Amino acid sequence: MGQPSESSGSTHPSSAAADLRADSRIMEARRLIAEAVADHRCGIQDVRTANPDLSEAYEHLLARLADTRGGPPFWPYLSSGLGNGPYVELADGSVKLDFIGGIGVHGAGHSHVAMIDAAVDAALEDTVMQGNLQQHPPSIQMSERLIQMARVGGASIDHCLLSTSGAMANENALKIAMHHKFPADRIIAFDNAFAGRSLAMASLTDRPNYRMGLPLALNVDYLPFRDPANPERSLRWAVDELHRLLNRHPGRYAAFWAEPIAGEGGYYPGSNEFFTALCEPLRAAGVPIIFDEVQSFSRTSKPYAFQHYGLDEFADIVTVGKITQVCATLYGEAFKPKGPILSQTFTGSSSSIATGLKMLDLLDSGECFGSQGQNATRHQYFADKLSSLAEKYPALIRGPFGEGMMIAFTPGDGSAEQAKQLMMTMYEVGLLGFVCGSEPTRIRFLPPPATTTVEHIDAAIVLLENSLIKFSKQVG
Repeated sequence: MGQPSESSGSTHPSSAAADLRADSRIMEARRLIAEAVADHRCGIQDVRTANPDLSEAYEHLLARLADTRGGPPFWPYLSSGLGNGPYVELADGSVKLDFIGGIGVHGAGHSHVAMIDAAVDAALEDTVMQGNLQQHPPSIQMSERLIQMARVGGASIDHCLLSTSGAMANENALKIAMHHKFPADRIIAFDNAFAGRSLAMASLTDRPNYRMGLPLALNVDYLPFRDPANPERSLRWAVDELHRLLNRHPGRYAAFWAEPIAGEGGYYPGSNEFFTALCEPLRAAGVPIIFDEVQSFSRTSKPYAFQHYGLDEFADIVTVGKITQVCATLYGEAFKPKGPILSQTFTGSSSSIATGLKMLDLLDSGECFGSQGQNATRHQYFADKLSSLAEKYPALIRGPFGEGMMIAFTPGDGSAEQAKQLMMTMYEVGLLGFVCGSEPTRIRFLPPPATTTVEHIDAAIVLLENSLIKFSKQVG
């Protein structure tokens, strides 16, 4: 136990680390950092083209990147290290409106002062990384927050294991389920499922090109996902196929894997009726239910999309990531492994855990949740704007699709080629979105929930319309 803190004047016991954080020099440094960031980011509030004086150096950087990684990046994107909410400055001096955020990672946008302050706090920790063997109190706080949020609607979630990536969180979920159901070895998932790029997750993912040249590590059977254009028929097809599989392989299924909202698969929303009709027979058959919320967490009317659809009673194992900065696998006491199958050197960096906690605070203070919360109201605003564009340019854009702060549209003829062409045109114009799905391929947006305003959405619509005009000339 530490000694009383002289610097704070407190009579309560204090640690040396607490005294360090309360040191007036540290407090002043944090104040100055916040002030400097605010001063320098305030000029980044609109899209702009590159600075010609920086172009040569930027091209050299891109060439070095391509050389070291064995191929060019998907975009010629290298950040300068500064931004302002959804706006980001690149190292060539250009500014883009970032409505993809690292595929949903940057929930507060760029250079948010509170996130930087949390990272500075983490930089004072004695180690850069936290691990399974040696953890810090913020790890406990993050795990407890995620559990408490998951249990609000009655879900039987008792435990949380932090990890460094969504793929690792999903690997741990699968290990927990298969350990629980041993020797069952089959998985049920949805068409177009995406779970990650590890060997096991690539086997589960319904994208043949993502596992090209790789051995199949899992036996996976697929169900059709909910079709918003014909929900009753797709529900009937999915339920019929589920019963066929359960009868064909009795006792062999270790888990049902479901993204409540199909992310990489094309931004198809689920529903309570659809999932309940599947989860009830799965529960009767004793098949564990895994909700993969690595992309959907924090983007609907409730923190978890399974809560948004009222599926709390079916949540056996849940994974989160991306916007939480540190990833996690949550599960109930009944699924607690009986052997030491869950361990890893790193559970997360000190910075990712600290900024993850701050991210949860910002989602709350930003009033993102609730039936009339910011996620719902901004979705409707954005959807209405996209619908207007679709009416104006019916041959170039269809939609919108998605749920909450996950929104997408189908460009052109829905081919992968035209979707990528429009995406790159958007990039050149200054708007960042990314492809998802196949047949049709769509372009998705994941605006930062904590900082996006209707003014940002208006700016995105202007940039998208400019992109569509250029795209129309390219495709004739």
